[in-house]
Amino acid sequence: MKSHFLALPALLASTAAVHAGGIDRSGQSINALFESGRYAEFSFGHIDPSTSGTSTMAVPPPSLANVSSGDMTSSYLQFGAAYKADINDKLSYAIIYDQPFGADVDYPTGTGYYAQGSQADLDSHALTGLLRYRMNDNFSVHGGVRVQSIEATATVPFVTATTGPFAGAPYRVDGDRDVGVGYAVGFAYEKPEIAMRVSLTYNSKIKHDLDTTENSVLGGPIFSETEIETPQSINLEFQTGIAADTLLFGGIRWVDWSSFHISPNDYRTLTTTPGNPTGSSLVSYDDDVFTYSLGVGRRLNDNWSVSASVGYEKSNGGFASNLGPTDGNKSLALAAVYTQDNMKITTGVRYVNIGDAQTTLNGLNASGDFEDNDAVAFGVKVGFTF
Repeated sequence: MKSHFLALPALLASTAAVHAGGIDRSGQSINALFESGRYAEFSFGHIDPSTSGTSTMAVPPPSLANVSSGDMTSSYLQFGAAYKADINDKLSYAIIYDQPFGADVDYPTGTGYYAQGSQADLDSHALTGLLRYRMNDNFSVHGGVRVQSIEATATVPFVTATTGPFAGAPYRVDGDRDVGVGYAVGFAYEKPEIAMRVSLTYNSKIKHDLDTTENSVLGGPIFSETEIETPQSINLEFQTGIAADTLLFGGIRWVDWSSFHISPNDYRTLTTTPGNPTGSSLVSYDDDVFTYSLGVGRRLNDNWSVSASVGYEKSNGGFASNLGPTDGNKSLALAAVYTQDNMKITTGVRYVNIGDAQTTLNGLNASGDFEDNDAVAFGVKVGFTF
C-alpha cells in the first residue's frame, strides 16, 4: 500500500478533536513521526460551533426563566505543522506544532439570559520534539519534550450580582501568558506487509503559573498567581489493511479532565456559599473523558484516496460549566486525499452532534438547558516528502 494511503488515519488532525472533552482541540497527534523519509506538513482548520441554551425556572427571579442564551460559542481557526527526518536507519525525529487546548466563549448581550455578556478565551501553543528508535522492523519506541504556552481571560458579570440579576461590577480576570514544559513517551508495533501499526503515547501534564489580575466588587486590580495544569493523556491509535487498498483505522484518547481546574483567588471568594465553603472554579470537570474513533479508508487509484470515520464521546451527566455547556458528542467525518509526485493534499469535513448539558449557578439546581447543538469543521492539510 502506498504511503499516501497509509496516512489516512491522520487526515483530519486539524479538526478531529473539535468539541472533544474539556477544552481539547488538537488531540496531540504524533502521526507525522511515522511518515517515510523526510517529510513536512501544514494544516488549517475552520471550526464553527453553534451552542445555545434556555434558562430554567431554577433561576431567580422567575422573569429570567425560559430565556434563550443565543449562540455563545464563536467560530475559530486551528493551525498545525510538523517536520520529520531520519537520522539513520534506526533513529528519526519530528518537530510538531499544534494548538492543544482552547476556548472561545461569548454570550451575546441584550438577550436577558442570566449569563449575557460573559466571555472567556483560552489560547495555547505547543512545540513538541520527538525521537523515535526502531529496534527492528516491528517494534519502536519514541519520546521527547513538549514546550507549551497558555494565556486566559474571562469576564463573568453574573458572579458579582448583589442587588439584582446583573448588579455590581462585572468580574474580570486576565492571566498572562506562561510557558511550561512536559514530555511524551510511547511505543509502536508495525507489520508493514499488511499496513498495520499500533501506537501508544503518554502525554504528561504541564504546569503553568499565570500572573493574574482580577477586578470585581472585591476591588481591583488585585494581583495574584493562578496555577493551571493542562491534563495528562494517553493516545492509542491503530491502522491495518483489511483488504486490497482498504484500511481500517481508529483510536482511543483518554484525558485526565477530572484533575483540571482554573481557580483564581477572588473568583473562589465570590462564589463561596454556606453550602460551598471553598467556592467554585471558573472552569472544572467532574469526570475523565474517553474519546473513540473508527474509520475506513479506500485507495481509488494512484492519485485519490477517500475515508469516512465516526467519533464518540460518552455523556457523563451532572452539571457543566456556564463557560463550557457541553457533555459528550457524536461525529461523522469524510475526507479525500489527492497525491501528485511528492505532494499530498487532504481536505475533510466533520459534523459534530454536541451532547446535551445542564448548567448551574448554585451547584444544586439547573440554571440552563443546552440541547440540540452542533458544530461543523473543515480542514485542509498539505504534506511534502523530499
